[in-house]
Amino acid sequence: MRRILLTLFALVSLHGFAQDDLENQVVGEITATVINAQSDMPLESVHVINLNQVKGTITNQNGKFTIPAAVNDTLYLSYLGFKTQKVRVTNDMFKFGDTKIALTELAYALEEVIVRPYQLTGYLEIDVKNLPINNAPQYSISGLNTSYEAGSKSPSAVTKVLGAILNPADLLRNLFGKQPRQMRKLRLVKEDDNIRDLLASKFDRETLTELLQLEKVDIEDILNNCNYSKSFINTANDLQILDAISSCYEEYKVLNRKQ
Repeated sequence: MRRILLTLFALVSLHGFAQDDLENQVVGEITATVINAQSDMPLESVHVINLNQVKGTITNQNGKFTIPAAVNDTLYLSYLGFKTQKVRVTNDMFKFGDTKIALTELAYALEEVIVRPYQLTGYLEIDVKNLPINNAPQYSISGLNTSYEAGSKSPSAVTKVLGAILNPADLLRNLFGKQPRQMRKLRLVKEDDNIRDLLASKFDRETLTELLQLEKVDIEDILNNCNYSKSFINTANDLQILDAISSCYEEYKVLNRKQ
């Protein structure tokens, strides 16, 4: 009988602690101000992304923003000319509501750039052969200034993707199989206009690596496995890269379902 009472007491205590934890786990919206660390002036149009909930917003002319968040969520702040920053959401941000986040300006060092012109002979037939040509299939998207690469659709490309599925050691299968939670974020990212606008303006893959929890080399390997050209991988903006990964993942799921 005594053992039963002790067990019940322990369960009640654990339940009480769990309720306290749930009560302390504040969920809602937080409001904060982003400022310049050097001048203390508010920064307008700073992109703020909640990496956990995949929600984005931008700061107003007073540097303020409001975003859905919960305690321990991570906010990712990005602004041209400033160092990106990650901030952990705390209970104090909900209680006091006057949080200030300072961003530090980047110091750019100009390096010598050597321009190597193409060695043209003046003979069209010879010069055309010396110029690099991207033979990958491309199509245009309304609103984008450049064409968009669709990836290789040749029979060899399908064979390569099928080979990736049949080989359990392949990187594509490992990444998509072991990190389905990160891959499911693809759909959420594409639904948020603020995040899409940010990705369309970036070419460094930093925001993508934070959102998908993948390394830059993993992103390149995924696209290589899906037969995207080196030119596309090196020159596309982050939004185009995101759409390419999403397309590759959807194709992977369809082919994998048939196995």
